[in-house]
Amino acid sequence: MTTFDNSQFSPKTVPSDRSIERIAITDITPTEFAQRYKQRGVPVILTGLLKPEWDWHLDYLCEMLGDRTFLLRHYGKQRYQQDKREWTSIGSGVKTQSQPFHEYAVLLQNGTAQAEDIYLAKCSLQETPLAETEAIATIKTELDHLGFQKAASGLNLWVGPGGHVECLHYDAMDGTLMQLHGSKRIVLFPPHQTFNLYPYPFYAHLRYGLKLRSWFSRVYPDRPDYQAFPRLQQAMQHKYDITLNPGEVLYIPAGWWHEVTALGNEMVCSVNRFWRIYPTWRAIFFWGRWRAYLGSVCAMPNVLFQLGQALLSRDRQQKIKEILQML
Repeated sequence: MTTFDNSQFSPKTVPSDRSIERIAITDITPTEFAQRYKQRGVPVILTGLLKPEWDWHLDYLCEMLGDRTFLLRHYGKQRYQQDKREWTSIGSGVKTQSQPFHEYAVLLQNGTAQAEDIYLAKCSLQETPLAETEAIATIKTELDHLGFQKAASGLNLWVGPGGHVECLHYDAMDGTLMQLHGSKRIVLFPPHQTFNLYPYPFYAHLRYGLKLRSWFSRVYPDRPDYQAFPRLQQAMQHKYDITLNPGEVLYIPAGWWHEVTALGNEMVCSVNRFWRIYPTWRAIFFWGRWRAYLGSVCAMPNVLFQLGQALLSRDRQQKIKEILQML
């Protein structure tokens, strides 16, 4: 595997006035939110939804989740030093391993999770005590009030060590990211920069199935290689760089590219949910959505082959669980 040497490149200066609005939940009506953000597909940070005492720190998560088993992604630190064009897995396509939460907590405490970049990602809160907490009930009520009434997924838990990076990608649905402990740095690019961000081709799914994702970028926004990716210079003029603090919620419209980095050296915890795109015309004319679906169709032969292998294996349940996690 080739090591990615980007020491000779430096990011272009981004205008300092490029920022995402922060709006208190009490200062905006559902109509204003729809007109200013949802209809236009513009991201915004919502504040004032969560109380400071609703802190999902590690001890609290251990108390609530205990022996419940989750699939942990084993990224490995070396992958971020490699040229992404040589990656064969990404996101939920990376190697996973089932482990009780209390054992993962030990890895977070002793530094192993950070050293080996082990991440609990996109795990359902359904049928866990966390789903019935006051924090989640409040988030549901407030988002419902703003017009988030047609969920496209359940609530997903994200827990990992400081320094972990979820690489640059976009989602085919609207999303809300809720910060429950620690802070995250989020780099965003608008949908119209997709061509300049060099996504993996959709036909890569024919070879790699869902281990590789056509909605991920092949560039490092913090270490831009303008020789290999010359159009990236244009995209950098549209870069947003924000910090999401505890108790804040980021609305990420479908198609907005985002790279998420857990800040600090301790555990960072978030919850997210995906939503149907509103208004409908925004979904219909969003090319990135159809592009993602086309990639998923290309992945089906590979997925069906993996499913057949899983049904014939001794650890059938584990293999099927891993496939479902990718889906």
